[in-house]
Amino acid sequence: MKRLFFFIIIGSSLFFSYCQDTAEATEEVTANTNLSTTGNPAIDGLSVAIADNPSDPSLYAKRADMFYQNEGYDEAISDLQKALSFDSTNVDYLHLLADVYLDYYQSYPAINTMMKAATLYPTRIPTLLKLSEFQLILKQYDKSINTINEVLKLEQLNAEAYFMLGLNFKEQGNIDRAMGSFQTAVENNPDLVDAWINLGQLHAEKGSNLAKYYFENAVKVAPNNITALHAKAEFLHFSDDRQGAIETYRQINNIDPDYSESLFNTGIIYLEMDSLAQAKKHFNMAVVTSPTYIIAYYYRGLVLEMEGNIASAKKDYQTALNFNPEFVRAQEALARLK
Repeated sequence: MKRLFFFIIIGSSLFFSYCQDTAEATEEVTANTNLSTTGNPAIDGLSVAIADNPSDPSLYAKRADMFYQNEGYDEAISDLQKALSFDSTNVDYLHLLADVYLDYYQSYPAINTMMKAATLYPTRIPTLLKLSEFQLILKQYDKSINTINEVLKLEQLNAEAYFMLGLNFKEQGNIDRAMGSFQTAVENNPDLVDAWINLGQLHAEKGSNLAKYYFENAVKVAPNNITALHAKAEFLHFSDDRQGAIETYRQINNIDPDYSESLFNTGIIYLEMDSLAQAKKHFNMAVVTSPTYIIAYYYRGLVLEMEGNIASAKKDYQTALNFNPEFVRAQEALARLK
């Protein structure tokens, strides 16, 4: 009986030891895989896959991208670091990690990550272009231009390199060189819509009649590109082609009915034309699609005041001030009505 009791005691100890080891192992896997549910089916599905295959870096990278898209920056960084611990030279992981750092306002690790990628792949043009973009964002203009020159050594007529060169010159106020670079970019790639837009904007600033041509080319290249359409509409508005601007803004809202800025700008044009009903209608749509659109509340209040609806005007001015207590024009409007 004593021997049987001894074996029961030993067996129990081994069992409890096994349970403790299993629990610790489970905790470690959970800690390393973010297995706890997030409420996002795609992320949670990847967490299950990672628990089943904890040594697969691609799963961590996929989940990191999902976290990044949902502004889970800490989780994305953790997953990408895990992915890179398995595959330290994967350029796609490095690019994504740099993007996460930059959007998370961590510029130092962002640029260092891109520098590492460029060191590993010194002749990879997409990596060099991305590095030059990061250097431009961080106002490291000389470094950005030097990186672009490395691209041009590898590919003399690379359109995106000339586009990046144009952005650098534009940021430094060297408008003529910027225009020359953007022009070279579209000559080598006529589909580079952002270069057409920049050419239009720079020519508009100089008062050149060519601006309209460049904006029209941007829209021709990308008929559903909202940025191109918006740039064209703004140019038409400031060129006193109000109907053309309204029509272009209408095109934008046919593509994206909730694009509140085009609704607001249309309201401004109608206000300039003394069409108060249309102005109010568009300001109203702007605040419906974007409930924190402060300036739209102010302008709707202005129209209401012009119509004699003082109580409603006060309400809109006050709403604008609730969002921004320092909004001077709304303060002045309320004081005027009081």
